[in-house]
Amino acid sequence: MADNLPSEFDVVVIGTGLPESIIAAACARSGQRVLHVDSRSYYGGNWASFSFSGLLSWIKENQQNTDIKDECEDWRKLILENEEVISLNKKDKTIQHVEAFCFGDQDAAEDVEEAGALARVPAFGTSVAEEVAEEPEKECSPLESSVPGAENWESEKALSTEPASAAEGNVTEINSENESSHNTASGESTLELGKTEGTLSEVSAQEPKKITYSQIVREGRRFNIDLVSKLLYSRGLLIELLIKSNVSRYAEFKNATRILAFREGKVEQVPCSRADVFNSRQLAMVEKRMLMKFLTFCLEYEQHPDEYQDYKNSTFAQFLKTRKLTPSLQHFILHSIAMVSENDCNTLEGLQATRKFLQCLGRYGNTPFLFPLYGQGEIPQCFCRMCAVFGGIYCLRHSVQCLVVDKESGRCKAVVDHFGQRISASYFIVEDSYLSESVCVNVCYRQLSRAVLITDQSVLKTDSEQQVSILTVPPVDLGQPAVCVIELCSSTMTCMKDTYLVHLTCPSTKTAREDLEPVVQKLFSLNAETEKETEGEELEKPRVLWAVYFNMRDSSGIDRNSYSGLPSNVYVCSGPDSALGNDCAVKQAETIFQEMFPTEEFCPAPPNPEDIIYDEDEITAEETGFNNSPETKPESSLQESSSREINHYTVSKN
Repeated sequence: MADNLPSEFDVVVIGTGLPESIIAAACARSGQRVLHVDSRSYYGGNWASFSFSGLLSWIKENQQNTDIKDECEDWRKLILENEEVISLNKKDKTIQHVEAFCFGDQDAAEDVEEAGALARVPAFGTSVAEEVAEEPEKECSPLESSVPGAENWESEKALSTEPASAAEGNVTEINSENESSHNTASGESTLELGKTEGTLSEVSAQEPKKITYSQIVREGRRFNIDLVSKLLYSRGLLIELLIKSNVSRYAEFKNATRILAFREGKVEQVPCSRADVFNSRQLAMVEKRMLMKFLTFCLEYEQHPDEYQDYKNSTFAQFLKTRKLTPSLQHFILHSIAMVSENDCNTLEGLQATRKFLQCLGRYGNTPFLFPLYGQGEIPQCFCRMCAVFGGIYCLRHSVQCLVVDKESGRCKAVVDHFGQRISASYFIVEDSYLSESVCVNVCYRQLSRAVLITDQSVLKTDSEQQVSILTVPPVDLGQPAVCVIELCSSTMTCMKDTYLVHLTCPSTKTAREDLEPVVQKLFSLNAETEKETEGEELEKPRVLWAVYFNMRDSSGIDRNSYSGLPSNVYVCSGPDSALGNDCAVKQAETIFQEMFPTEEFCPAPPNPEDIIYDEDEITAEETGFNNSPETKPESSLQESSSREINHYTVSKN
């Protein structure tokens, strides 16, 4: 309750997205008093993950245009004569053009009792966007909405039995354990799929298991559907921060197992490592040598400036044509290794992206990428947990009416929440979506087009069903963006068994459906009836069971001066950007933290218990056996495990 909140903090953070959560954790770790609030009922903002029914609730919420009224009408009485206010938004306007479709069999959907079930769709491709059921239960966050403690949070994480160390060694263990368990369960069907000729029973075994809409609703808690689709570079800033701060022990990760390419209407696997290149059957021996020679050059391109100096102003695609590479190799490097735009990326940017990809290879597996189990929404919550461990206070469903600004100094003094309580602080962190239109009048936002699909098969069948794949689909027309496709299997804990969760993302040119539906139609089959009648290529395509399209605001890269009338001690955090990794969020969080506390270290490792100097009274109490408080024991064991993990990482990295 707001009545129980202190009236003064060092830092107030509004919004629980990834950059805000990192800042909150860093501030709490450095000894600052932190209040972290969010008007939403879940953690993560646009970085959140939802169960299926939770996503249906989110869809309905973003289709409603109702305004939220003030719960406290008298809050303006708290404003003094020498103060002015900057009002904050009460409704999130960063999501637009939400369209949901159900393509699966819905014969039994009416009998499903699970909250969030959609009404039956009468025809192919009929939008279910306006037919979402009333008030499904939000299941995104394991955190309480009041003031969480670390112990409470851990007990509520029912599916995650033990927090993982999430770095070198443990990631591979997670990957192998999950793959072995799922491969064992699906061994018979995999063997039957490999037979070329067989009996009628063998033919039927090749057909994917039929998944109905009612099954998806019934198994809705098995889904953890991300609003933003990203992967973690194994040597990226976020992984380094997770290891350095020991926040990694709150999460588990799985390797991305393969990089795919879409060329000449077909999906094929791209060889990444040296072993993959020389074991590849799709490349001739000459091409293998060409590729290895070029990749070796990219790793040390700065030592050979004469080889690219004349092409600095050219696009990376034009530079590749001068390197005596075959068209297929140029395609692989441009779209699947560098993963850059064919028209907008210059030579230096392309070389940097290729080198980053190569430097991340081999740390945890054959690809440069990791994916957090239970979805991307786990990462902000991990940093929130660290903040709570070091004394941060959390309140969900807790909106802020305004910022209170002193007219003379121009600095923000306090916030007023929806209960009418005035809370003072020295610094304020605000997520961009909370700023009113008057503050953002000069800001020019970009948009992201997003689609989330539930499918019955992988886009590229292999012996193993448990694959985490990334695919870049190049644009058909000039000026159109490439589409990034990430396919997740059930062992990532993001979808039910026998289904795949597919994320599509690209910078917006139109609505999300207009941008992404052509790609969906290339890779997937949308109509079950058409699929039964068609032979050949259509039968090989995975079938879409359910889909949602939406546009999301991209507020990254906006200059602070673009915001009108922003006090100097108020800092703005952006939402998700279009990049595959999370470097932008980490850089932004560290920059803001250093501006507030230039002498403090950013997210240092937890203290070693052996280095802690206790007061004489505490030592006496321990020796006499009177200090048996249960609260101290979990904290002590937490610090000891932190110390062991930090030492393990240090040895491994060295």
